[in-house]
Amino acid sequence: MKGVFLFLAEGFEEIEALATVDILRRGGVDVKTVSINHNRIVHGAHGIPVVADWERDEFDGCVILGATPEDAMIFPGGLPGASNLAEDEFLMAAMQKHFSEGGTVAAICAAPGLVASQLQDIEGKKFTCYDGFEENMMAQGAEYTGEPAVTDGNLITGRGPGCAIRFALEILRKLKGEEVAAQVEAGLLI
Repeated sequence: MKGVFLFLAEGFEEIEALATVDILRRGGVDVKTVSINHNRIVHGAHGIPVVADWERDEFDGCVILGATPEDAMIFPGGLPGASNLAEDEFLMAAMQKHFSEGGTVAAICAAPGLVASQLQDIEGKKFTCYDGFEENMMAQGAEYTGEPAVTDGNLITGRGPGCAIRFALEILRKLKGEEVAAQVEAGLLI
């Protein structure tokens, strides 16, 4: 896979998805939102409809190439959004292949515990997530920190909606470097 993709499922957490897309695009990242449905319109956990850049068939039709750390798969939380992402077998297989090849996987809120916990080779990785969703990652040998956002190699995790900006800045830092992340952060008046 080549590129940066944020996946949307019915019931996604709007703040986590949209703040991440906004901050990445401010930093010059060509992030594409992908509906895992066969429709570009996806409704968030609070009923807000969002029009994704791509629908499911467009993503499934991508040739999955060798991934690099600059290629990212991003998973917002929210319920049932994170559960819907985790139940998508094709997407989970693509995530594992991507991660194993060195691609970045980023998950926030419930998504670390429901989605990223399906990754192999996360033993010893530091992570954070929404309170109560840490068990699955810990069962894989990952170490919970409780911080707002954590980067450990090619795994980036965020704690929850109030940490969405920190999470997005961590992704931006990984993809574009400290200087670009600091410029975007300054522009946000953080």
